[in-house]
Amino acid sequence: MRQDAQEYNNLILLDQHGPFHIIGDVHGCLQELETLLQRLGYTVSFLEQEQRYEVIPPEDYKLIFVGDLVDRGPNSPEVLRLVMDMVEQGIAYCVMGNHDDKLYRKLQGRNVQVRHGLEITMAQLERYDRAFHRRVWKFLQDLPHHIILDDGRLVIAHAGLEERYHGRKTRGTRELCLYGPTTGDLDERGLPVRLDWAASYCGKAIVVYGHTPVHEPRWRNNTINIDTGCVFGGSLTALSYPEQTLTYVDSFETYAEPLRPFVTYQHHHSSS
Repeated sequence: MRQDAQEYNNLILLDQHGPFHIIGDVHGCLQELETLLQRLGYTVSFLEQEQRYEVIPPEDYKLIFVGDLVDRGPNSPEVLRLVMDMVEQGIAYCVMGNHDDKLYRKLQGRNVQVRHGLEITMAQLERYDRAFHRRVWKFLQDLPHHIILDDGRLVIAHAGLEERYHGRKTRGTRELCLYGPTTGDLDERGLPVRLDWAASYCGKAIVVYGHTPVHEPRWRNNTINIDTGCVFGGSLTALSYPEQTLTYVDSFETYAEPLRPFVTYQHHHSSS
């Protein structure tokens, strides 16, 4: 089946060397995203007649989104429109997040549980016509589960990805990219217990990911989690590559309460 084959897409762009701005989980926080883009030097205009965004990047920069564009926040449809328009303009890439995947399956007519913010996105989408719904579905269908760039030196995956899976097109790899590795057990909240894959990562490629909210991004073994929980009252973070500088915008308000506490990494006293 073509649709299933489609779902195992990765995107290998070895000749794309940057510079890039890589943006953490947006979750419908449109104003914070627009503010962050402006802070990074992008000009964002909404063309009312054409109902589309026109975005001019600084110098030769391109954007990469780590996924979870939707759910929980105040304006998932316009976040989707902005990102779709930038992808069409050839100035942005995006990987599939688990929330994006759930929206895709819902739009496809599959039986999914409408909760954890999906109910908010669906209510927001009710104001949009079928053509927009169709465009969103097609966009999500084509999203890769991970992207490899810069001669293999940079990997983007929503929940991160161990080195041995880089470049693989399998259902298992896709699951890891969307959800990260889990123990198979549930915690006291009924949520999957996640494994800390980054703690033992020793790959050559820098892996940039989100999925698990952290109070602040921190480099760990050549990996960095840039999901700083904007929708939960944290901030929206961008990593500039290859400079490896961070830019962030504080959340304008707390739109949702996290299901689990933010991860706080133990600070090890070392020379690194």
